[in-house]
Amino acid sequence: MVDGDPRVVYPIAVVLSVIYATIVVYGASLLDYLTFSFGAVAAATVVVFAVTYLAILR
Repeated sequence: MVDGDPRVVYPIAVVLSVIYATIVVYGASLLDYLTFSFGAVAAATVVVFAVTYLAILR
């Protein structure tokens, strides 16, 4: 469990998840693994945030 105000911790986790997901999707698009799109970034963001929540924030 992370100590801190949840009003600060969760938004920071979301922002960092978006950044990380964007980098991963962009890299995958460079390798022609998938297409860089809003939907792909959104899906990857949800996955990254869910894993972060389960591993650290819960």
